[in-house]
Amino acid sequence: MAQDGRAGRRRAFIGSFTAAGGPGLVIAEVAPRSGALDVVSAVKDVPDPSYLALSPDGHTLYAVSETAEGAVAAYRVTGDRPEPTGAPVPVDGSGPTHLSLHDGHLLTANYGCGSVTAVPLRPDGTLADAPSGRLQHTGSGPHDRRQRGPHAHQVQPDPSGRWAVSVDLGTDSVRVCTLADGAPAVHREIALRPGSGPRHLAFHPDGEHAYVVNELTPTVTVCRWDAEGGSLKPLTEVPVLRDAPAGDAYPSGIVVSPDGRFVWTATRGEDVLSVLAVEDDGLRLTTTVPCGGRWPRALAQHGGFLYAANERSGDVTWFAVDEATGIPRYDGSVRVTAASCVVFG
Repeated sequence: MAQDGRAGRRRAFIGSFTAAGGPGLVIAEVAPRSGALDVVSAVKDVPDPSYLALSPDGHTLYAVSETAEGAVAAYRVTGDRPEPTGAPVPVDGSGPTHLSLHDGHLLTANYGCGSVTAVPLRPDGTLADAPSGRLQHTGSGPHDRRQRGPHAHQVQPDPSGRWAVSVDLGTDSVRVCTLADGAPAVHREIALRPGSGPRHLAFHPDGEHAYVVNELTPTVTVCRWDAEGGSLKPLTEVPVLRDAPAGDAYPSGIVVSPDGRFVWTATRGEDVLSVLAVEDDGLRLTTTVPCGGRWPRALAQHGGFLYAANERSGDVTWFAVDEATGIPRYDGSVRVTAASCVVFG
């Protein structure tokens, strides 16, 4: 976890939607025993920093600006308040919703236009002045309103560090990509069930399985991952709700436990967290629990606690996790208007 170099304080970082009244980028202290969060500071200089990523050394925090223009920003976070390292860098794509670090670059998944952008990182962790490459997704899906074109929702490196994997809700597919001379390129595209609307992917610690949470149907697609060939093979699809949803239900975040025994998902509308037990090449839904707020947009796990960023209730809730069953128990919350994500080092 990121620490203040002077006092060794453990910290978390929370993103929010400023267009909905959110405070922007938030730093919170973490109580080591209870997992409780206590807000320390916030900066609102970049609009809608909805997703964040921390550098491996914990000194630099990167944020998307989920706007029509689309940009990324970098901050030094060694003190009590985030300090911008330079001006935001346009990503040549609209509505970036996710970002990650891969092979000396910052990658963004641009939901609005359905593309992936690579921005080089300088040796000191600051951003280059412009992107080095951009990959435009193509295709569509059967959902008339949500899948008329590509909508890249997530991009991240695989556990081996050889590949970048992008998840596209609009095309019902996952693209395995390379990064050559700073330009992302498709190595292989894997089709998922039409109309499923894949949103985010999480790898199992064994490096041989991956789980894709689907937004347009409340399910997780279990896949086998081959890092040698850069191949993803869908195996089965598992529901994250016991019964048909009473109204709209849109899964969002997905997290795998560090020991690989459980998978947790969040579902907006139903406002629940689901617990799935890992069983060989499958998953089994064991239970659901209330998320403690409304519209859980993202999940994070750290130090035996599970955290949900609840966008519409404007808070981040935390849960102690039973080691034997994987069931989260609500422990508390902190107010963050229009919360969108929480990350830990």
